[in-house]
Amino acid sequence: MALGFDRFAIVGHDRGARVAWRTAVEHPDRVTRAAVIDIVPKPYSNVTREFATAYFHWFFLIQPAPLPETLIGNNAEFYLRRFLGGPSIAPEAFAEYLRCFKDPATLHATCEDYRAGATTDLTHSDEDRGKKVACPMFVLWGERGTVGRLYDVMQIWRDHATTVIGKSLPGGHFLPEELPDDTLAALVPFLQG
Repeated sequence: MALGFDRFAIVGHDRGARVAWRTAVEHPDRVTRAAVIDIVPKPYSNVTREFATAYFHWFFLIQPAPLPETLIGNNAEFYLRRFLGGPSIAPEAFAEYLRCFKDPATLHATCEDYRAGATTDLTHSDEDRGKKVACPMFVLWGERGTVGRLYDVMQIWRDHATTVIGKSLPGGHFLPEELPDDTLAALVPFLQG
C-alpha cells in the first residue's frame, strides 16, 4: 500500500479503533491482526436513553456547522475538562489537547469526524452487513468507561469477528493516556502472537 506495507497489524483507540475495524473488514487480505480500544461496532444501532445521556456529545457534534464549533470554541478548556479532565489524564496530555482545540480547524475537523460517524460510517457498515473481521482480533475497554457499562463488549464483538479475545483494564475511556503501560502490556503479546 502507500506506505510500503502489503500486510500489517493495526491498533486503534476510539475513532482510530473504528478505522481499524473498518480496515480489517474491508481489506481482510491486508490486515494480519486488529486491536480496538474502547469501542463497539455500530453504536447507533441500539440507542437508549442511557446511551444518549452518556454520549450526548455525539448528537451535539453532528449538528450543522458552525453551531458546535462556535460553542466549543468559546470555551475549549471547559469542554475538554468535561471530557478529559479527570486526574488520570496527565497535565501535559491535557495541555496538548487544549492547544489543538484552540485551533478552529481542529474543532471543525472534530465535528466533521462525528458527522461522518452518523452518516457515511453507517452507510459503509450497512453495505458490509454480515462481513466479519477475519483476522485475529483483540478488544480492550475501560472498566470505568461507558462502553463496558452499556454493553456486553465481548458478545458484541463475537458477532462481528471470527476470532476475538479481549479484556477490560481498570480505567476509563482514555486507556492509552490513563494506563499507557497496562495498555501496551496487553497489546504486545497479542501483536507478537
